[in-house]
Parts: sequence; C-alpha cells; structure tokens
Amino acid sequence: MKCPSCNYKETKVVDSRLSSEGTSIRRRRECLKCERRFTTYEYIEQVPLMVVKADGRRQPFDRAKILGGIVKACEKRPISIDRMEEVTAEIERAIQKQYDREVSSKNVGEEVMKKLAHLDDVAYVRFASVYRQFRDVNQFMSELSHMFKKGKK
Repeated sequence: MKCPSCNYKETKVVDSRLSSEGTSIRRRRECLKCERRFTTYEYIEQVPLMVVKADGRRQPFDRAKILGGIVKACEKRPISIDRMEEVTAEIERAIQKQYDREVSSKNVGEEVMKKLAHLDDVAYVRFASVYRQFRDVNQFMSELSHMFKKGKK
C-alpha cells in the first residue's frame, strides 16, 4: 500500500477491525518512511454494477461518488466521517441487493436521499436541492413542506 503523503511503497498495519456489518475491514496503516498514519478499507469484490445515466450512458458504479455527495451534503453538520462511511456502505449494500447488473442513476439518487432523510434534515435538503435541480425558491419550499408532511421536523 502506497503512503498517500510521501508515496513510499512500504507500510505496516497498526490495527485491523471488521466493520459492524461484516462486509469490510478497516485497517490503520503507518508509513515506514514518514511514519504518517492513514486508514484503508478492504471490501469484497462484487460483480460490476453499471449505472445507467439519464442520457443512456453507462458507467461503473462508484461508491466514492456517493460518499463525495454525502460528504458535501453533510458539510459543517455534526456527522462523523465514520457515520458517512457507514451510510455509504448501507446504500451500496441496498443497491447491490436490489439490482443485479444495472441500476438507473435516478434509483441511486433516491436511495441516497432516503438515507439522508433519516440521517440529517439539512443534509437531506442540501442533497435534494442539487439532485432534484431546484430552479427557484418555490421548488425548495415544496420539498420542505413535503418533508414536514411526512413528520420530519
């Protein structure tokens, strides 16, 4: 494993833990040159799942894109990166379980929104405003009123 700080190719594993779901292993590593510590995750290799975009293009499912969207939505919110990782893993598992070879980008976005709605209201609205491409305040207010009707306050 290459060190993300100095690119040295030798590291040692300081600590390994099985994730709570049992689907990944979290490893704390230390660079043998610069002694910087970093975390890696080891996952079971799955059959490649393709995401079908709205315009018909296909691209491989990428959990990093989901995590990136969740991190942006949760920016400056009291949610740990570990919790964001857990939510990303939950989303990935749900999609892998539901779909065999292909999933629409719409279904991926809806799954993210479902998880964010339970995680944090502000993160949910932030993600929804980008995902649903709100054009004006009325669309934004419509989403908020829909949230309140569902009992989210």
